[in-house]
Amino acid sequence: MSSALLIIAAVTLVALGLGVRARRGHDMNLEQWSVGGRSFGTAFVFLLMAGEIYTTFTFLGGSGFAYGKGAAAYYILSYGTLAYILSYWMLPPIWRYAKSHRLVSQPHFLSSKYSSPSLGVLVAIVDVVALVPYLVLQFKGLGIIVTTASYGAISPTAAIWIGAIVVTAYVTVSGVRGSAWNSVMKDTMILAIVIFLGIYLPIHFYGGFSSMFHAIDTAKPGFLTFPAKGSSVTWFQSTVLLTALGFFMWPHTFGSIYTARDERIFRRNAAVLPLYQLILLFVFFVGFAASLKVPGLKGSDIDLSLFHLSLQTFDPWFIGVIGAAGVLTALVPGSMILNAAATLLANDVYRGGVNRQASDAAVTQAARVLVPIIALVAVFFTLRGGETIVALLLMGYSFVTQLFPAIVTSLAARNWVTKQGAFAGIVAGVAVVAYTTLTHASIGQWFPSLPEKLKDVNIGLVALALNIVVLVLVSAVTQPRAAEHSHAHTL
Repeated sequence: MSSALLIIAAVTLVALGLGVRARRGHDMNLEQWSVGGRSFGTAFVFLLMAGEIYTTFTFLGGSGFAYGKGAAAYYILSYGTLAYILSYWMLPPIWRYAKSHRLVSQPHFLSSKYSSPSLGVLVAIVDVVALVPYLVLQFKGLGIIVTTASYGAISPTAAIWIGAIVVTAYVTVSGVRGSAWNSVMKDTMILAIVIFLGIYLPIHFYGGFSSMFHAIDTAKPGFLTFPAKGSSVTWFQSTVLLTALGFFMWPHTFGSIYTARDERIFRRNAAVLPLYQLILLFVFFVGFAASLKVPGLKGSDIDLSLFHLSLQTFDPWFIGVIGAAGVLTALVPGSMILNAAATLLANDVYRGGVNRQASDAAVTQAARVLVPIIALVAVFFTLRGGETIVALLLMGYSFVTQLFPAIVTSLAARNWVTKQGAFAGIVAGVAVVAYTTLTHASIGQWFPSLPEKLKDVNIGLVALALNIVVLVLVSAVTQPRAAEHSHAHTL
């Protein structure tokens, strides 16, 4: 067994041990299992939210996108920063309402705000549909990392199965606490590795950052600027806006809000997390460094650029360290996604739509049973292959961002949006995303006469615009009549 494989195996076992041990001293009822008893301080909430930044999407997809698309990769740096600024105002009122109503999931929030269990069921279904490709993304990245870092000793299929089993085990036992404990180890390792690689590789191969970018610009003119079509400035701007609005709409990220001990935590984190986002630059530097030193990668193989360059640079033991850090970027977000998806199905579909009299104990048991089932579904889709890591995430973002209008308007002191308007808007937006995803349609194909600059608008943003129009129109039509409202108050 190689030194690389030994290190990866050791870190994976430590992750399993930490995840299982996290439940010690806690009665794993629904609130403990899903939101950690609402007892997490600044550090744990920070790490759970930062888990959204450093996933396999960042580790492999970020460097791969820089390798394959050049300047377009900077959208990954921009959208999180905007989302964290938005969180300063948006998250505290969500936390206050969730705490006072003992909520445990995102659909639970909307169902309560709009007094509509059917809306909660709809949101839960949309969330699960979005989470499956996100979980596939983690497993896909895990397979790439372990196979490459082990020099082929472990096949992608075996790596995916092992990762799925490890995550399923500690999520079933410890819930979100297992994710929180492992996020400490994950972020410590990934920060050290990413910063080192982002500094060392450009200096080692090019003599510095300036000379690296000069060499790339000379060899590949225009690569470091936005193209006129495709990943253009219009695409960049619309994608940054879409993903910034959708950042906290992911159910596992939304659920991490509930774990906080008090609302001041979000304002502290909003001041620090944009700076933390700058670490992504080092991920891009690795991809740029690989663009000339590991030429010829196409399609989904661009996600391998970081490891291809590392393999020809470092000894096996250090490849093992890189691989171990990469494994954690899959296991920690994967566990959060599994926990969120199981809670959604158990609490918001089963209790919200099938058996409204189900107890918390029954919901907790159902969620634990659902964890391995959801993991199996994700493994099935992962093994079928498919899109690049970035493409998978963008598809999921287009789905969850459709929840943004209904959630933001619900925070108003007087919410004029009706439950029918919220429901119809989400359905309209999701329908557009589903259709365009299945048919691979684009704005340019729909409206060939549009100016070229508008043809690259992210289709998810178009779906969001339709969502808002439908939400406004249906809400206007379904407003409670004044006479009926006053009559109801006299009864």
